[in-house]
Amino acid sequence: MSMAALARPAHVLIQHLFDVIDGQRWDELDEVFAPDCVYYRPGYPTLEGLPRLEHFYRAERVIRFGRHQVENIVSELSVAACWGRFRGTGKTGEALDEQFADTYVVNGGRIVTRKTFFFRPAI
Repeated sequence: MSMAALARPAHVLIQHLFDVIDGQRWDELDEVFAPDCVYYRPGYPTLEGLPRLEHFYRAERVIRFGRHQVENIVSELSVAACWGRFRGTGKTGEALDEQFADTYVVNGGRIVTRKTFFFRPAI
């Protein structure tokens, strides 16, 4: 990893994360996620490790395409959070419009832990 990646602020890393995801550039996931990353996402078992995360995005994710609109990103040292809205289309053609919030733990310029929350009744 380059020294520039190690030094990039968390808000730059998170914006790059959404550029990679929205562009479906799965080969670039290693630029934003650590090899031993953990992703907690509602409705899925915990995704552990970069190979598992890449498989999720390539084969399991219900989204055909779309775009994250990040409203705000806040960060301090090795933790960050963001929130916004995702709009897109599912693999079966349905329109998707979902508010989300994420929390992150960052180490060495990469995301170690990501936890996503959706704004809908769950319990």
